[in-house]
Amino acid sequence: QVQLVESGGGLVQPGGSLRLSCAASGIIFSRYIMNWYRQGSGKQRDLVAAITSGGSVNYVDSVKSRFTISRDNAKNTVYLQMNRLKPEDTAVYYCNAARVFRDTRYNYWGQGTQVTVSS
Repeated sequence: QVQLVESGGGLVQPGGSLRLSCAASGIIFSRYIMNWYRQGSGKQRDLVAAITSGGSVNYVDSVKSRFTISRDNAKNTVYLQMNRLKPEDTAVYYCNAARVFRDTRYNYWGQGTQVTVSS
C-alpha cells in the first residue's frame, strides 16, 4: 500500500532551521507532484511548496526565500529545508503526493509532523 512518512519536525527557536523529509513507498515516486502542506491550530490546511516530477518548484509567498523544496527520485524522498523560521510557521506539516493519470486523480497524504517555532 501507499505510505508517506514524514520526519524532521520539532521545536526550534525563531530564526532557526529545520529540514523535513518525506519518504514514499508504494507509488512510482518520480511520476508524482510532491507537495508540502501545513495546518496551524484552528486553521485550514494550506499548500506551502510544490515540486513537479521535472523539478519545477513553487512556493506560497510567505515562505519564499526562506524554504526550499527538493526531491531525490532515487531515494523516493522529498525534502523541505526551512530557514529563518518564524512563530507563524508553527503548524503540522503534511507531505502530499498527487497525480492525474487517465482522468483519475491520485492523492496521498502522510501522517504529519509537528513544527513548533518558539523561544
